[in-house]
Amino acid sequence: MEKPNWILEYWREIESGRAIVSARVRKVYGRLANEITSPDPESLWRFDVGKANDPIEFIQLFCRQSHGEWIGRPLQLGLFQKAYISALFGFVGKVDGMRRYNETLFVIGRKNGKSTLASGLAAYMLIADGEGGAEIYSVATKKDQARIVFKESVNMVRQSPDLSRRIKKHRQDLAYEATFSKFEALASDSNTLDGLNTHLCIMDELHAIKDRSLYEVMMQSMSARRQPLLMMITTAGTIRECIYDEMYEYGCRVADGEIEDEAFLPIIYELDRREEWTDPACWMKANPGLGTIKKLKDLQQKVARAKNNPTGLPGVLTKDFNVRETSSEAWLTYDQIKNPATFDLEKFRGMYAVGGADLSSTTDLSCVTLIVMRRDDPVKYVVQHYFMPEETLEMRIREDGRVPYDLWNQQGLLTLCPGNKVRFSDLTDWFWKLHKTHGIHPMKIHYDPWSSQYWIDEMIERFGDDVISDGKQGRKPSTGVRQGSRTLSQPMKELGADLCSKLINYSDSPILTWNLTNVAVKTDVNGNIQPVKIHQRMRIDGAVSLLIAYTGLLENWQEYRQYLKAG
Repeated sequence: MEKPNWILEYWREIESGRAIVSARVRKVYGRLANEITSPDPESLWRFDVGKANDPIEFIQLFCRQSHGEWIGRPLQLGLFQKAYISALFGFVGKVDGMRRYNETLFVIGRKNGKSTLASGLAAYMLIADGEGGAEIYSVATKKDQARIVFKESVNMVRQSPDLSRRIKKHRQDLAYEATFSKFEALASDSNTLDGLNTHLCIMDELHAIKDRSLYEVMMQSMSARRQPLLMMITTAGTIRECIYDEMYEYGCRVADGEIEDEAFLPIIYELDRREEWTDPACWMKANPGLGTIKKLKDLQQKVARAKNNPTGLPGVLTKDFNVRETSSEAWLTYDQIKNPATFDLEKFRGMYAVGGADLSSTTDLSCVTLIVMRRDDPVKYVVQHYFMPEETLEMRIREDGRVPYDLWNQQGLLTLCPGNKVRFSDLTDWFWKLHKTHGIHPMKIHYDPWSSQYWIDEMIERFGDDVISDGKQGRKPSTGVRQGSRTLSQPMKELGADLCSKLINYSDSPILTWNLTNVAVKTDVNGNIQPVKIHQRMRIDGAVSLLIAYTGLLENWQEYRQYLKAG
């Protein structure tokens, strides 16, 4: 009997409109279907329908539902699940027959059976994938999260007479002793991450993992296997500039065809536009199991509550529709903040800019900003640099939740100052270097007056009090910007509007993006606003530096316009 081709069947459902999917899911399955129906003779890969069906048949024959109203019944996979498994296991090398994909990102709304799917695949790869001494791991930041998929597998095995006879439950793992294979849950702080020889790694809820090193350790642990698989399964989340954002953006580029990575399979169920969350006709784009696995009534109730209670909206957007968001207290949403546009600083040679500086204590970042504009162009172009004491680097990475300060240092976005304090002369040198190297002339440089006198004297000596001044001893009016709602309210409102309109081009800086997502708003009795941190450990120094520069730009707008006209 001929085995079914679930990819082609799913593609027919997508093409007919019976399966409503996101644009990126459509692109990926369209390419996969084309590879099957019109194979390239030069390709290194072929589709093996038998290998594609092996794990599906195993799961549906041996795995049982472990909870809910269907407990104990054979597990029946949905068409979207069968197509996904077929893609992972069906494309193999023409010469060696080894699987094409060794890494996959599977983004799907909550309650669509992702943990059940991962648990079934874990059972298959533990005992039926032909791998001796297979090591299967469910990993997450916290052990409790890592154990969700593991516990699902334990319960699935217990419900199945066939699996329970072959797989033994030990205190820490599931073991298939016939091939010395095991399945275990691990957390990022586990002492056992080194020395692994991973066959399958299930990285659950990727959006909550801040530590890129966990991903790198698990990838490295698969290097000795013939056909390993790293399976990242997740909803979206409200933690920004973490490993999720990096993998999501990479997955989008692969799905969109911008880059080619034949070993990486991105399946991203999401809304194509944020506004679609109120349109029931679009809900299946992020919830392919809606109406079968996920209850429609439950989602309708969540959406209705979010419409009436905006504080609950970020949770619905991220968990049910995979829209990347900031927390409910945030000043702006992630979509409002994010701007992928970039620019070449050399195109601003000879032009004038307005600067801002946020000077830190020993524990925070320091940040300097320049805003430069072009005549007849409403966009504000932002260039920034950050500074941190070298001796506090490891502590900041640890206490700030594995924020990648070390990576940003390698990328040239962050300077580590020797010792345990930020060296303010480094900030001065940065402004001077832009002036000398790129011909950017600072018209005015504004600053937070707190603990800044030494730096102001140094800047005046380098640039003169026409550019920066403390207003003392007969100098020009101070360029200090007081940190309060009376000073910052209107500039913050206008900056927010410009960010929403994509009129702030900050060259897609990951540090500024992260800083902006950490900003909440404090409102006084008169409706004036000022920036505050959502949480004490979060950093907003880059956002404050930008706001200081923006405030200076507004204060000196008429003078700056004259410079633009002259340019």
